[in-house]
Amino acid sequence: MDTNPRQTATTTNTDATKKANNKTTATATRNEQSPNDWIRLSQWVHCLCVVTFDLNLGQALEYVYPSEMMPSEQEVSNICYMAFPDSNSGCMGDTKFHMRLRAIGNGNGNGNNKSPATSTYNALCAPAMRSDDSHYWGFVYFRQKRDPNLPRGYFQKSLIIITRLPFFNLFYDMLAQLAPKYFEHGDQVLRRACNQINTQWPNLMVGETLQLPLLEYNYQICIPKATSSSRKMHSIQMQAALAEITPASAPTCLLETPTAVKVLTSVHEVELFHSLGFVMEHLYTLWELVITAEPIVVVGTSPADCSHMVQALVAVIAPLEYCAEARPYFTIHDSEFKEFTQEIGLNRSIPAVILGVTNPFFVKLLKDWPHMLRLVDNQKNMQQQQQELLQLHKLNSGNAGNGGNSVKLPQPMANNSNILNGSLTMAAGDGSSTAGLHSKYRPYLKKDKTLIKKVLLGMKTKRPEHVQTALIRKYLLELTQSFMIPLERYMASLMPLQKDISPFKSAPNASSFKLDDFLATLETAGPQLTSPLKGDWKGLYRRFVKSPNFRGWYESRHRELQLTLQDLQLQALSEANLEHWAHDKQEVEIIDMILKLKQKLNLYSDKQQLQVMGTHEGIEGQIRAQIECMKGLLPSDLKNVVNL
Repeated sequence: MDTNPRQTATTTNTDATKKANNKTTATATRNEQSPNDWIRLSQWVHCLCVVTFDLNLGQALEYVYPSEMMPSEQEVSNICYMAFPDSNSGCMGDTKFHMRLRAIGNGNGNGNNKSPATSTYNALCAPAMRSDDSHYWGFVYFRQKRDPNLPRGYFQKSLIIITRLPFFNLFYDMLAQLAPKYFEHGDQVLRRACNQINTQWPNLMVGETLQLPLLEYNYQICIPKATSSSRKMHSIQMQAALAEITPASAPTCLLETPTAVKVLTSVHEVELFHSLGFVMEHLYTLWELVITAEPIVVVGTSPADCSHMVQALVAVIAPLEYCAEARPYFTIHDSEFKEFTQEIGLNRSIPAVILGVTNPFFVKLLKDWPHMLRLVDNQKNMQQQQQELLQLHKLNSGNAGNGGNSVKLPQPMANNSNILNGSLTMAAGDGSSTAGLHSKYRPYLKKDKTLIKKVLLGMKTKRPEHVQTALIRKYLLELTQSFMIPLERYMASLMPLQKDISPFKSAPNASSFKLDDFLATLETAGPQLTSPLKGDWKGLYRRFVKSPNFRGWYESRHRELQLTLQDLQLQALSEANLEHWAHDKQEVEIIDMILKLKQKLNLYSDKQQLQVMGTHEGIEGQIRAQIECMKGLLPSDLKNVVNL
């Protein structure tokens, strides 16, 4: 018997999408409003969508709220196709997963309507938590159950939260609260939630305890500030103890009375052990693949497993920002399908992307990709394979001197040596292929067995998942810091000396990054000073500097250096004795100095810039005083002529 009724109708053509859009607009519109009426909501959530399975249209958009925030036609198509698991997944009951969509826009101003509060938030938060201008996140709650009253005997529908924020823990928890109520009470639940967010939630801000009332819950979150990366790498681990609510984050009105308080110690950190537990033997190899932005395809049978694994992989290099592409759940209907899966040719290389897929077709299509991570089928199998991994590790330790005798187990990774060196062949679409990492990649570093032994011991003693995750995150954080500290130190050395910064000359530029010069510093100040790992660190750095992760990091640090130099010159200008400088200068030179001071003042007059770079209002006042001083040295008629 067919256990999934979607296999015969999964095409949503353009006309069908337009019909769905018209239906949605007619259903959702109650009063004439504009996107400006939803400024507070749009900081947190773009819109809520409901996608249903239509017998004639396939997956179709049924409802959007607020209707003023309707996605573009192409975005609607992508949302519809990825709102349901692939037909081969066979997901019965309720399934939660997330996706990432490129923001295409529809010319009505909804594509990028970033508020000043969001701009300030992005300037102060960690890169991994920024509101994304170019992409949306979609958090999906899919329900499939048998219903003999429907034409095909199944009920299928998804509720999706569309947002620009990667707050996985917050939005998954919101889904768990909203979706069951929506399926029971209908659209009024979604309207009530959106209006509550728009009227009672505070502006996005960092470093404050925020109260987020939603129906019966009152969420308490705190988004940590990003420390200056030029001084030290910031820690992504959020403080568990939250401070008292501040007046700035208090609700504006009390339309709802939540009955339960829920404290989220982190809004974005995923449980690493949940996904990475069965590939612990290759954790360090995965870290190398992610930090060098190698293309990886994650193959599973459930979009929930795929999306969680992709997010866990991106998180292994924190606090370094992952600057390549990542698609937690990807289908053949995605508008970026050709971009990511075109055949490799003379002028085309495999894109730097991590794809999460569930369709077996991708195994054959992406056969040339260098790294494939195959997941176990479900949580029960994962626990079984973790136990087999324990047995394997014990046997490998006990039989180390056993005359070469070996014991074969139904292992998740076949000791992973065969899978890792690529000798294991996989038939396209073969669901029995071994779970684990399939790659010919040779790691530059030797793995640290200390962490692996501790995690395996935790499996044996039934240590809680969140404790295992904390252990893994701590080791990975220290490894990433050990890798990045030499780069941070070298970047700091590119700053010009203080004596080279003159108030009467243009601000000097930071020196450019030279790989050979950097590698020469590793002998005395390399990662070996803080990391126990041995291996070819220089080779890993050479690979890293060719990756999007390095480019993203370098551009950010170089921009910080340049802004710091501008800031230092502004300070030098504010403290200079310009009256003494001007005593032997011609009037045209004084006018040039006034224009220069005004230009500098305009450059740093933006409050956000002042806040980020630490330029104090006192300096701004001193610059204005310097301008008035220079004006006083000019004859009044000349001041009027040049409009000073």
